Amino acid sequence: MILIAELLTFNVIEMKFIKGLIIILLVIIRPISVFAEKILTPLEIQSMQTREYSQGIDIVFPSVVSVFQDLGYMVKSADKSSGFINAESPAITKTAFLGGRDVYQTAATGFIERIGKITRVRLSFVVIKNIYLGLGDQKRQDTPIVDAPVYSNAFEKIENAIFVRSQQ
Repeated sequence: MILIAELLTFNVIEMKFIKGLIIILLVIIRPISVFAEKILTPLEIQSMQTREYSQGIDIVFPSVVSVFQDLGYMVKSADKSSGFINAESPAITKTAFLGGRDVYQTAATGFIERIGKITRVRLSFVVIKNIYLGLGDQKRQDTPIVDAPVYSNAFEKIENAIFVRSQQ
């Protein structure tokens, strides 16, 4: 009788241990899966970064340039014949570990092309992180921004600028 009671106690303890282990694993694994980023396909990225307009390049190109400026970017180059715009944000410097520093900046590019009766605009934003470790050691890390609201916001402003220019 004592032997049976000991076996039942052992099985109850073993089951509680297994249940506890499962709960711990779920607590650890669940947050990882919740925060895992969805990997976008190239077509999804292109769709997020591209809009088409019925107005010509003479209206769309300066609208994109002015929106980059309105968003705080410094336009480094803009060539209407090639349709390419290159801009960058002001740099932000943060002090890092052991006297190093991290310098953050966002690069923005725009490509505007006329295809038939449509003017296509494609934007790209990239966060540039320059890491200065001291003693002349430097690393650079470029991270493309693939956050849909960033592009939606920029395109909304571009559409407003196009509307205003079209009315003049």
